[in-house]
Amino acid sequence: MPHFTGTYEGRQHHVPGMKTPDIEVFENVYAGREYWIRMEIPEFTAICPKTGLPDFGTIYVEYIPDKFCLELKSFKEYFMFYRDKGIFHENVVNKVLEDIVAAADPVKLRVKGDYNIRGGIKTVVEREYVRGN
Repeated sequence: MPHFTGTYEGRQHHVPGMKTPDIEVFENVYAGREYWIRMEIPEFTAICPKTGLPDFGTIYVEYIPDKFCLELKSFKEYFMFYRDKGIFHENVVNKVLEDIVAAADPVKLRVKGDYNIRGGIKTVVEREYVRGN
């Protein structure tokens, strides 16, 4: 396990362009109807890029689909990708949201990362997307 020292600068600039596994979708036969799909990933794990130690948390995803819904097997595999990646909490939430938008183009989307307490600090990161805003 690598040990990181020094500052945080420059450690996460690659995240927006980072190649992640494809999130597959399927046709929403109820397109045009507004309904929420909610998912919970209770065993999310990634690596702290500063310490090299694992971070644990729950990722919540809720969205209103348009033409496509997220396929769950590929979605599970997508989250497994992060298990050995050094990435900050804030960047996980932003990257997940952007990847879902790219895959499914939902009407509305919320992603929340609710991380376990670490060093006496509880971190919750949320981002919302509304198409057209």
